[in-house]
Amino acid sequence: MKKALGLVLALGLSGLLLAGCGGGSTDGSNGDKAAGDKKVLKVAALESAYGADMWDKVKAAYEKDNPGVTVELTVDKKLEDVISPNMKAGNYPDVILLATGREAGLTETFIKDKNLEDLTDVFDMKVPGEDKTVKDKLIPGFIDTLATNPYNDKKTYMAPMFYSPTGLFYDANLLKTKGWEVPKTWDEMWDLGEKAKKEGIALFTYPTAGYLDSFMYSLLSVTGGPEFFNEAMTYQKGAWSSKEATEAFDTVGKLAKYTATTTVANANDNDFTKNQQLILDDKAIFMPNGTWVPGEMKDAPRADGFEWGMTALPAFESGGDSYSYTFFEQMWMPTGAANKKEGKKFISYMYSDKAADIFKEAGAIQPIQGMSEKLEGDNKLFYSIYDNGAKAVMGGLENTVTVEGVNMRDTLFSAVDSVVSGDKTVKDWQDSVVSAADKIREAADKQ
Repeated sequence: MKKALGLVLALGLSGLLLAGCGGGSTDGSNGDKAAGDKKVLKVAALESAYGADMWDKVKAAYEKDNPGVTVELTVDKKLEDVISPNMKAGNYPDVILLATGREAGLTETFIKDKNLEDLTDVFDMKVPGEDKTVKDKLIPGFIDTLATNPYNDKKTYMAPMFYSPTGLFYDANLLKTKGWEVPKTWDEMWDLGEKAKKEGIALFTYPTAGYLDSFMYSLLSVTGGPEFFNEAMTYQKGAWSSKEATEAFDTVGKLAKYTATTTVANANDNDFTKNQQLILDDKAIFMPNGTWVPGEMKDAPRADGFEWGMTALPAFESGGDSYSYTFFEQMWMPTGAANKKEGKKFISYMYSDKAADIFKEAGAIQPIQGMSEKLEGDNKLFYSIYDNGAKAVMGGLENTVTVEGVNMRDTLFSAVDSVVSGDKTVKDWQDSVVSAADKIREAADKQ
């Protein structure tokens, strides 16, 4: 369930995709293909943990509301393997739901080759059957991010879909029983760490170092705000060596001293649930994670009275801004799509109340204002985090250039294991990140 944002290129596919692009209709029909009297819209979607059934229901609802359209639906857990052969031949789906961060790196390939259709106009369209535009329905900020605008050119190429807020997860009953407050500032966090230490409880743990992506993105926003976050994500000169970045690195370094001693040993794909179990056993207080973790640990034993809690990262001063990073999936259109007009209408339909309710029943939550009010139990708590004062952080490290021998994710996140174990100093960690960012920026400048 972890939605890591790592980049693995689909080598060899790039040039073939380029050769097939630009395959739209030339018959004056606005690029829409028709089968007899019906338009055929090709939609390809990844079958994730939410299942395939919701897509069948959305297809049926869309066809009912649009009698002249047949949706040709492809849903598969290995979507890249299914659609790539046809795309190499120049036959593209009109709409694709496939987020960045997949091992095959197909979406990243389209980004790097600039083969994404501009979807900016979709967000000014009225949602089919409703009075509001797509932009009016969305939670603010979801289309102002590098995850939807990968070229930073004020145009939107990727539509934000199912989102999952992240934060620090904890046992609310433990804090209640101990009479401890959820920290609103980092000074309060360190005070809590000292109190917990006296009772043999660690302040912090993490499943694997990869989970620190959402944590670090939020922390950079706390230290420097959204503008600084974007500067760091786009490798602007001096960003990673700045006062704001140094404050973030130092905070992680201090947090390492309050981290459960078994964390690093179990921070791997086989044993990560042992670190998550520390929260359920009240052996550690906070861990960075996402809304999927209660389901992932639903059968695990837990302390008496255990109750899931979730909070955004605290501010550095009283009254300051707290931040919570959110992952979200992306829907996009290849430039070689044949049915662009109908495809854009379909994308706008994804934000209709009808579609959102179908997705919600499968556990997939659209970034639509007011959706948290329709939820129950833990999900209502998690998805209301932005209603309770936290600011949203979205996007991540820019993926428009690759440099041989440089892996920014490993340098920035995986290295935390070495910081926690004491094998690497915070300064060495920061210096390595600065060096990696410089190499990526220099390569980008030469393009």
